[in-house]
Amino acid sequence: MSPLFRVIIILVCLGTSLFLHRSIKKAKMRIEESIFWLLFSILLLVFAIFPFVPDFMARSLGIYSTPNFLFLLVIFILLLRLFHTHVELGKLEEKVNRIVQDMALEERKEREREREKHLEVEQEDSQ
Repeated sequence: MSPLFRVIIILVCLGTSLFLHRSIKKAKMRIEESIFWLLFSILLLVFAIFPFVPDFMARSLGIYSTPNFLFLLVIFILLLRLFHTHVELGKLEEKVNRIVQDMALEERKEREREREKHLEVEQEDSQ
C-alpha cells in the first residue's frame, strides 16, 4: 500500500470521526447508527497504520493488489450494511401499516358511535 494511499485513508477516517461527533452532538444521527460508521472508520485506520495486515489478508485470499482487497472489503461491508438497512426499513413499513390500519378502525368505530348518538337524538326528537 502506497504512503499516499495510507495518508488518504487516515485523513478520511479522521474526517469521518469528526463528522460523526458533530452529527451526534446536533442529534442528527442516532448513536446506534454512528457506532457502525465509527467501527468501520477504526478498521480502515488500523489498516492504514499497520499496512502489513491488509497485505497479508490480500495475499491469503489470492488478491494481487492490497488496494483491490480494500475496495472489495469496503464494498462487501457496505452491502451488508445496506441489507441490514433494508431489513429495518421493512420492519418500519410493517409497523406504519399496522398503525394506519388501527387508526382507520378507531376512526370508523368513532363515526359509528357518533351516528348511533345522532340516530338516538333524532328518535327522541320525533317522539
